Amino acid sequence: MASIRFFAAAAEAAAVDAATIDAATIGALRAALTTRYGAEFERVLGRCSLLVNGTRATDDAVPLSGSDTVDVLPPFAGG
Repeated sequence: MASIRFFAAAAEAAAVDAATIDAATIGALRAALTTRYGAEFERVLGRCSLLVNGTRATDDAVPLSGSDTVDVLPPFAGG
């Protein structure tokens, strides 16, 4: 199972900071997260970047293994 870490608005929408999910690809992970956390989380997830072991995953076909860590990062501003 991949370890998932939620940050900022993603953590608020999921009501957790971390989870484990069994998913073979980023696309399957998105579907599993939406099923688990609901429509509000899906709305937030649509704006988030997903990083697999620190590398941005831009394609739903990116494979996941049980040892991967996925960070769910909403857009943020800083100054």
